[in-house]
Amino acid sequence: MIRRLARWGLRIAAAAVVAVAAGILVPRPLLPAPRADEAGTAPRRTVLLLSNPIHTDIALPADADVLARFAALAADGLPLDDPAVRWLVVGWGGRSFYVETPTWADLKPLPVLRALSLDRSVMHVALAGDIALPHPAVTAVDLDASAFAALLDHVEASFVAGDGGFRLVAPGYGAHDRFYEAHGWFNALAGCNLWTAAALRAAGLRTGAWTPLPLFLEWSLALHGQAGSLR
Repeated sequence: MIRRLARWGLRIAAAAVVAVAAGILVPRPLLPAPRADEAGTAPRRTVLLLSNPIHTDIALPADADVLARFAALAADGLPLDDPAVRWLVVGWGGRSFYVETPTWADLKPLPVLRALSLDRSVMHVALAGDIALPHPAVTAVDLDASAFAALLDHVEASFVAGDGGFRLVAPGYGAHDRFYEAHGWFNALAGCNLWTAAALRAAGLRTGAWTPLPLFLEWSLALHGQAGSLR
């Protein structure tokens, strides 16, 4: 009995290793899409991939066009006109875990259970000042004008639209962040980092086919990301 359980344990571990390796090594899309040469036209725009051990966010530059695109956020008390704001940080995640766990000290069993099973999703929006570069938890991604526009389209489409804006779910952890209703359902195996990967793919980058952890996404970008876009 013990040997049988051990064999099953080894098989499960081997299957997990194969799944992780394939998720990183197999690119999505399989072939790089041709991109139009925009040299000499609009300058490239920089976004940031922010990582911690389990979660990734995308920081959009708080330029006039980006703030105008998400101007409806100001109606919920976010100070978009604060001159200290340099980045609009967005991320997708499970509603219960995201809203109820501002720090690891706030971790509770029920949000963890929902994250491991199935939960409604939210978009988290936060305003940030200067972000130091280089930094091991920050990857800068340079995009041409069309790729940057496609990324903004993907981010905006992730929100559930309300009356003239977005549907507020929770006030956030402080004065500079809010939670909004999002499209899709969250599960730990198809969670926040897969949303981030999809957003980067919308901008023309290639990622691994399945990257449920930030480290896997970072490795896959290093393998498959568009040359000259990452730094």
